Amino acid sequence: MPTPRPLLPVLLAWALALSSPAAAAAAAADDTGIETARTARQIAPGVRLESYDRLESDRWLRIDELVVDTSGGTGGVRVEYLGGDGPETVAEAAARHRTGPGRRVLGAVNGDFFDVRGSGAPLGPGLRDGRLLHSPAPGTASAPAVGFGPDGRGRILRLGLAGSVTLPGGRVRPLAGFNAARPPAEGFAAYTADWPGAALPDPGGPAVELRGGRVAAPPVLAPARRARPVPGTTLLIARGATATAELAALRPGDAVAVAARPVTGAGPVPWAAVGGREALVVAGVPQDHDGEPNDTAAPRTAVGFSRDGRQVRLVAVDGRQRDSGGLTLTGLGRMMRRLGAYEALNLDGGGSTTLLAGAAGATAPVLENTPSDGTPRPVPNGLVLTAPAGSGRLAGYRVEPLGGAGPDFGRVLRGLTRTLTATGHDAALGPAPGAPSWSAAGGGSVDPAGVFHALRPGSATAYARRAGVEGALPLDVLGPPARLRPTRDRIGLAERGESAGFGLVGYDAQGAAAAVEPRDVTLRFDRSRWNVTGDGRGGFTVSARTARATGMLHATVNATGASAELALGVGLEALPVAALEDAARWTGPGAAAAEGRAGRGLALSVPAPAPAPLPGSAASATPPRPVPLPELARSVSLWVAGDGSGARPDVRLADAGGAALTLRGPAADWTGWRRITLPLPPLPPLPERPLTLTGLSASGARGRLVLDAVAAETPPTGPAPAYRTRPDPVVAGAAGVRARPWRFAVGPAVPASARNPDADFVLTGAMERPAFTHRGVRFLPLDTGRATLDGGGLGRMRSLRAALAAAAREPGTGALAVVRQYAPRAVDRKEAALLTRYLGEFRRTTGKRAAVITVGAPRFTAGRSEGVLEVSARRGGRTLFGADAFAAGDWLSVRPG
Repeated sequence: MPTPRPLLPVLLAWALALSSPAAAAAAAADDTGIETARTARQIAPGVRLESYDRLESDRWLRIDELVVDTSGGTGGVRVEYLGGDGPETVAEAAARHRTGPGRRVLGAVNGDFFDVRGSGAPLGPGLRDGRLLHSPAPGTASAPAVGFGPDGRGRILRLGLAGSVTLPGGRVRPLAGFNAARPPAEGFAAYTADWPGAALPDPGGPAVELRGGRVAAPPVLAPARRARPVPGTTLLIARGATATAELAALRPGDAVAVAARPVTGAGPVPWAAVGGREALVVAGVPQDHDGEPNDTAAPRTAVGFSRDGRQVRLVAVDGRQRDSGGLTLTGLGRMMRRLGAYEALNLDGGGSTTLLAGAAGATAPVLENTPSDGTPRPVPNGLVLTAPAGSGRLAGYRVEPLGGAGPDFGRVLRGLTRTLTATGHDAALGPAPGAPSWSAAGGGSVDPAGVFHALRPGSATAYARRAGVEGALPLDVLGPPARLRPTRDRIGLAERGESAGFGLVGYDAQGAAAAVEPRDVTLRFDRSRWNVTGDGRGGFTVSARTARATGMLHATVNATGASAELALGVGLEALPVAALEDAARWTGPGAAAAEGRAGRGLALSVPAPAPAPLPGSAASATPPRPVPLPELARSVSLWVAGDGSGARPDVRLADAGGAALTLRGPAADWTGWRRITLPLPPLPPLPERPLTLTGLSASGARGRLVLDAVAAETPPTGPAPAYRTRPDPVVAGAAGVRARPWRFAVGPAVPASARNPDADFVLTGAMERPAFTHRGVRFLPLDTGRATLDGGGLGRMRSLRAALAAAAREPGTGALAVVRQYAPRAVDRKEAALLTRYLGEFRRTTGKRAAVITVGAPRFTAGRSEGVLEVSARRGGRTLFGADAFAAGDWLSVRPG
């Protein structure tokens, strides 16, 4: 199970490290962001997985890295060539990888850039067991690669081809390509059973098949694309007048010898190698790629080495997602250097970025990162970690909660349960059989089936034991569930038989959250319309039994009666989005109102294409204001009147975080009206709902399209259930507030001459004053004027971390109050969640109090999350707070204004 990094020691160390101006300046120059979360797990001796989140000034980042120590030599961890049988996912290739006797697969990453629109073969070199599998694409004498020796030591090098073709009579010609992604412009190239692509590329000239070093059949002058040669045969192709004539002269039975071997610029030929592209770190210096075509923020895969080549880092950075924006090449190089790389190389990124990692006792590695396409992309090769298989004798257990290692599953509400799993492992963390017996200490018990029963709040530990070995899992037992919420408010299914998942989260009186398992709730729903079952991972699966229906699912916690509702729907209906009756108000080049299919429509006239190198022509129209799409929409449809020109209509959207998304329509090669439907991409990871329509456009061929009646095909679930909560105990009358030792107010500014007999001071939300401490409470104003990903979030979190570290070490400070102006569009959901998590961990680790006070909200609210009080003061009102930072119970009382 990943081990969370403790918060308080990190904050204190961070504050101390920046206590000197020189240290602070150095940190700012080298590290523009902050790490916000980290987990780690040991996979095998010498291999661990590190996963962490970062907040940069302009993006969130999610990074996974396999840290490998290869100092064990040939009998330890090895990095090997993965794949070579044609494009497939990294997981598929890892499952088929031939490890050799007594070894197992620990993890893998994707490898080289490849001919994505052609043969699917890698563009660089590849070696396995010291043997050349494929040479770099013709035209380069050598190409950058990561290589590993038989002892595991790694380095970055350049690999090229030294090859020859010996023709009848002893004539020797150079070999220009060996299993290369693209044939050479001139000369000979050979293809064998080691071809790593899909179909062979078009030779573009004559070819002959060789078997056993002899011509097997007359040359074929114009062969079609074909599958890889069978083992024992070689396909020899020729391009250019000289090579073509020599190959055409061959006859069956002629002796032809093809030789190919790898060559390096310096040093020995590695045992395994995969090609890459840009150097990220050279001799300890991160490289500057500013201005280069590939230096844009994107998902990234990289390999880094320590100076002696014994420590290897296989790194995956997620990108093109709201939760992780990716890195530029320059940023990736700086990050790899911070991680300790003396040299590092960029591998294929984008939708190819994939990282798998195993766990103690696991039989196969699993996907750790989130590919930007939503699912892993087939790739031609990669790098795979293998290690000795181990003895198989039980040495311990990996104990985990069923459903995941996140905080919601590491907690249990009092009176409820958590299903636990125990995976046996040997001393090398390889699989080992043996069912355990269960026990627990602290606030609960475990039954023989491995189900933990939470009995009283506090810490608990579950144990799995057998024959003197054990594994343990710490658990937090919260209070009883006071309220229940589903992880999704609505589920919309397109058709009968389709299914979707959801979970239930319970909250105790302090707002601390824990997942609620199926056995602890009773569900009520129309069983003639829906099937709802446990998914075997602590959640639920809903499927439709009819083609069209709406309904409601009611969930009730058996122990306390806390309940929640979930709206259900199946079937699709076209909901109007933009009728375009206001087409005259849509503005943009080439846009004009026109006669639509029924009423007014929008005409888009695409001009003649601009001469190269100028961009192509397009017409576009922007609505007077963004138009919202239904949150559960599956596709967008519209009527298009084509003129046969082949111009393409596009629908431009933005997600909830402002990220752009374009749905591209077909070439309108028809005349008259036709309805087109453009599917929305599935979740996850993109886009973040809800979506808005930001424009319509047409591009490509010169022509005129008329658009009308934009709609969204959406399941008919109806509105999400409304949730009502009881007033929080901090809400009090005037007497309750006056009973506190002192008071402060939140509201409009008052003249300097005015007295505040009932308050020591007034917080206006203008953030005109810095952090200050008053009677045991440290107040931290946070400026919400800048958006999270415009530097505002990074600045706020830095201020928060400094304030938490200061409050933690000050004996006279009993509470921290964060004060911020209401700004829902400036603070994104990840920053809001991070603020709550930091304050909740501060409260748990120090025993001190915390609150978030929001000024200028539309209405007054009061509640708590993770024990942190959250109060929103109404705009224009005067909310009075009574405070006692060292009170035994709640430290605030609030009178709404």
